[in-house]
Amino acid sequence: MTTYRVWAPEADMVEVEVDGRPHPMAREGDGTSGWWQGEAPGGDYGFRLDGGRALPDPRSPRQPDGPDGLSRAVDHAAFRWSDTPWRGRPLPGSVLYELHVGTFTPAGTFEAAAERLDHLVDLGVDFVELMPVCPFPGRYGWGYDGVSLWAVHEPYGGPDGLKRFVDAAHRKGLGVVLDVVHNHLGPSGNYLPVYGPYFTDRHHTPWGSAVNLDAPGSDEVRRYLIGSALGWLRDYRIDGLRLDAVHALADDRALHFLEELAVEVEKLADATGRPLFLVAESDLNDPRTTAPRQAGGLGLAAQWSDDFHHALHTLLTGESGGYYADFAADPYAACAKALTRGFFHDGSWSSFRGRSHGRPFPTAYGHRLLGYAQTHDQIGNRAAGDRLSSTLSPGRLAAGAALVLTSPFTPMLFMGEEWGASTPWQYFTDHTDPALAEAVRQGRRREFAAHGWQPEDVPDPQARSTVLGSTLTWAERVQEPHAGLLDWYRRLIRLRRTHPELTDPDLGAVRVDHDAAAQWLVVHRGPFRVVVHLGTDAPQRITLDAPYTRTLALYGDCWPESDGSLHLAAESTAVVQVG
Repeated sequence: MTTYRVWAPEADMVEVEVDGRPHPMAREGDGTSGWWQGEAPGGDYGFRLDGGRALPDPRSPRQPDGPDGLSRAVDHAAFRWSDTPWRGRPLPGSVLYELHVGTFTPAGTFEAAAERLDHLVDLGVDFVELMPVCPFPGRYGWGYDGVSLWAVHEPYGGPDGLKRFVDAAHRKGLGVVLDVVHNHLGPSGNYLPVYGPYFTDRHHTPWGSAVNLDAPGSDEVRRYLIGSALGWLRDYRIDGLRLDAVHALADDRALHFLEELAVEVEKLADATGRPLFLVAESDLNDPRTTAPRQAGGLGLAAQWSDDFHHALHTLLTGESGGYYADFAADPYAACAKALTRGFFHDGSWSSFRGRSHGRPFPTAYGHRLLGYAQTHDQIGNRAAGDRLSSTLSPGRLAAGAALVLTSPFTPMLFMGEEWGASTPWQYFTDHTDPALAEAVRQGRRREFAAHGWQPEDVPDPQARSTVLGSTLTWAERVQEPHAGLLDWYRRLIRLRRTHPELTDPDLGAVRVDHDAAAQWLVVHRGPFRVVVHLGTDAPQRITLDAPYTRTLALYGDCWPESDGSLHLAAESTAVVQVG
């Protein structure tokens, strides 16, 4: 017999249904905890509350028939891990590579993704960051509509598929980071509200009622989320978690949920002897997110830096709409500020928000910010899902890569970026509920109609062609100009590995010279200078602060002068040594 447990504090009767037969459950203890327990045979199961139909277990480790189906137990101890020397690796000094399992390869599975890991080893990255893998409706989706926060999307390969992927990555010396979503659940297959107060109207988010982190019943909700997080790190041997939109985790308690989670992750790291870490996506520009708990912070290892992205994006593209406006006023100065001070908005006026925003970032800890030119959000949330490679020349793409990979931040790449993939990365879903599918389709069209897009020009999220068109074309890697760009990324990452000055996280040691009229900037990194000329017409003479010694990497053309200056051809980038 198997023991089944479930938290359902508001139910008067709970049964566990196994293979179509109900079995009674009883309240635990004095009945005040809200937990129920019962004995029944093993098999696919669900819980029936007050005579209703069998629903998936909130802590279901597997959903073999999708989010609406019955749950299935998983014996994590039965998986045979390789005898690998992998003992984890810390985040500082590393390069991350974000990928979406469903579009990384045509097969869209963990197994197929694992077959491409040698490409990432050759590229030189340190961590693979997987977009969310919890179950969601249908086969295709970004993963941010996931439910069953302890389970793995079956079409990707289910629990064992994820373990095999992690095992393969570790054998090749790659760490694995998993993107998890605690701030909301998807609109389809979310049965948590039936079980108890997992959500509260005390706070509201863009997705509706907030996850209950501080209202009555929130102790168990917090334990539910923390248990899920620890399970990924423990049972699947994931090395770190990326936490989606933590600014939407509304919590008025004295001990914030994120700090409590960080404490539990630290305990698990001590117990396993592996460095484990948390990375936040945060829109707050608050350095307390990544400050140590001993210094009054929440204790997360790092956060994504959209400020650096926005500054770099406006520099490379000239875009100035929406939240790019403040950065586009002087993109060279914006890049300089981001590279030397971390946050662009550090208490300054944000026209997009209509108020001042942020506070100063501590300059000694640049590695606590992830720097990137492209992410799933910054591509996929555009109407056409267009990458930088769809409009920029290889020279400008190379300049962006150099500014990311020689920055004081922790660099992150988005899949295919390294060869300037021609495929877009669009928003796609596979909702099985026709009404929900149509609502998503029309909502997407309305959103971009406000920005001048015609409905027929906005890709249909539900169309099979949208996900197929967003899948990487691997043959491009050996074709020009893709092959040349890929070699450039490899060289830049090798430079980071061989020259510690290029991983120095001290923002205070970075200096940026720039001339917007002449369209160049120079980033000082110890004895190295990253020299970028974005002009499209003629070579530009750029005077360096010390005599030129040698060129470490070059995309385009340059030639030094005896007076210590460089002539850099149009849309060229050089990493040189001086002194």
